[in-house]
Amino acid sequence: MLLHGSCHCQAVRFTVEAPHPYPYNLCYCTICRKTAGAGGYAINIGAENATLKIEGKDNIGSYQARLENGELSPAERKFCNVCATALWVWDPRWPELLHPHASAIDTELPTPPEKTHLMLSAKAPWVQPCVGARDKEFEQYPDESIAAWHERLGLG
Repeated sequence: MLLHGSCHCQAVRFTVEAPHPYPYNLCYCTICRKTAGAGGYAINIGAENATLKIEGKDNIGSYQARLENGELSPAERKFCNVCATALWVWDPRWPELLHPHASAIDTELPTPPEKTHLMLSAKAPWVQPCVGARDKEFEQYPDESIAAWHERLGLG
């Protein structure tokens, strides 16, 4: 699925092909919570890095978070330098992948039949996850990848 995305102020626009476009991963970690949303819920989609096309590249900033152990994360969190919109995450350990934030996507995305709530051990105490009957919950990372989730549900 071809995705069109942008930041709030439109200084950055992009397209990317996403074989796994369902926004189902709701992350509650402190990094996602503080860089992409007050309660968490940075929802990453699985896309192909080689297909990324960007307008306004000069307006993109990059952030590498410090992990709980003090180490610098290799993952690069891209954002708009003008309006601070979280755009995507790219990690050199999986250079072929790109994970756009669903919140930056302008294309209508498909509704997931179930969601995965991950990193619940790091959620803010005031956050009350809205967990559906079919949803899965994980204190840390889920037991399946974005691709495996789509495959299991026949959502290629």
